[in-house]
Amino acid sequence: MDNGDGSGALQRVIYMWGYLPGALPQRTPLLTPVAVRFPPCGYSWNDVCGGGCGFAIAISESGKLITWGSTDDLGQSYVTSGKHGETPEPFPLPTEASIVKAAAGWAHCVAVTEHGEVYTWGWKECIPSGRVFGEPSTGVSLEKDVLGRHSALSTEQVSPRSQEGSRSTRGTASSNSGEESTKRRRVSSAKKTAESSSSSDDSLTAFPCLVTLNPGIRIASVAAGGRHTLALSETGLVWAWGYGGEGQLGLGSRIRMVSSPHLVPCFDSSNYSNDRSATLARGTLGSDGHKFRVPGTYIKRIACGGRHSAVITDAGAMLTFGWGLYGQCGQGTTDDELSPTCVSSLLGIHVEGVAAGLWHTVCTSADGDVYAFGGNQFGQLGTGADQAEQTLPRLVDCPSLENLHVKNISCGARHTALVTGIPSCTLFFVPVLQEGGKVFCWGWNKYGQLGLGDVIDRNIPSEVTIEGCVPKNVACGWWHTLLLAESPT
Repeated sequence: MDNGDGSGALQRVIYMWGYLPGALPQRTPLLTPVAVRFPPCGYSWNDVCGGGCGFAIAISESGKLITWGSTDDLGQSYVTSGKHGETPEPFPLPTEASIVKAAAGWAHCVAVTEHGEVYTWGWKECIPSGRVFGEPSTGVSLEKDVLGRHSALSTEQVSPRSQEGSRSTRGTASSNSGEESTKRRRVSSAKKTAESSSSSDDSLTAFPCLVTLNPGIRIASVAAGGRHTLALSETGLVWAWGYGGEGQLGLGSRIRMVSSPHLVPCFDSSNYSNDRSATLARGTLGSDGHKFRVPGTYIKRIACGGRHSAVITDAGAMLTFGWGLYGQCGQGTTDDELSPTCVSSLLGIHVEGVAAGLWHTVCTSADGDVYAFGGNQFGQLGTGADQAEQTLPRLVDCPSLENLHVKNISCGARHTALVTGIPSCTLFFVPVLQEGGKVFCWGWNKYGQLGLGDVIDRNIPSEVTIEGCVPKNVACGWWHTLLLAESPT
């Protein structure tokens, strides 16, 4: 690959850090960036997609989905991650079409082909009805928490409201002191209990399935959450399926399971509050409290968190829906949002990118700024604040990011990573980014997922040192981070 300026060829390299149990013979966390072994058979890298719990995924330049990091002795399901430990290898999908986008949740994956088709596999309840390829599942249980602990997903994502039955489109603030004290206990002791045991429910895995969509629908990108999936069509429509107990499917109810793709109504003006005081408290424009239309005509970005979702319109407005226990919907409350609801405090800021973790949400503006909200128990918001949650978006105003322009951002379960560019000049009053940006990470660091050489949490963006390369993209798995970079051959 030539960089176009006559200075020589560049090759794309992937660096990894954090916990990928099969990535090294020692099966210990990687505390600093390590170059991923170059794929065999002449493959070169095209993009990184993060991965799930204990496995990584990326896309080769030839359009193959590449996986690695899984092991054979920790109860992981190879249906989800492939039998690939140290050596990255193509995942066996039932199509010859090139893969252009991919995503992974806790234990399910989803990929988009060059023809706009979607394949998904892994945790059985995440897989919609469709054309299934391969033999029926033989009862392989899902991966348990690596490092010998029980699966943490159910414990981390249990919402007290999920057991309360159906409510109105917006969650209702609870006055139950028992529920509130339970929530506070969970917040204050999150570092001790984040990996505690939870459910004995063993779900089975499913082989790759071709998702059935309406004729003519072509998908452009996908996002995977704890147990739900969003798909964005080329025309800017959003489809959802999987678990929806906290409203993360955006369908206006607490339906627990949606087994086929459903269209998410993102431009319904009823998703704004009629109540004047509530409207003002949440920063909505229009002080008379009247409904108004969500800015924009189509969706351009999607993201899934543990049990919440976020989308961005073409006009730069951000909508969130799903679990709100830690303020991860950015609405100024800890209520669940059952339908897409505009984050009104960000109106006036053109939101460009979005990412979501287990309990938190981050977004970037067209000006290159970062805003964060939701759970902050491990410093994953990057604001430097000590409070365990932030219910309204807050600017990540950190000296280390001064004069830098954020290009892209990603969330792991409880950590965050970004890649910056450097505004070098303006062309017709529009900033032009030069290459040579930086990589920053912050949040939970128990398994070295920040790449800083230690296991100390950070509550502000901290630069990851990687010499001799130009960062291009970053993608987080649940407990690890991948960086796509270019370096001289």
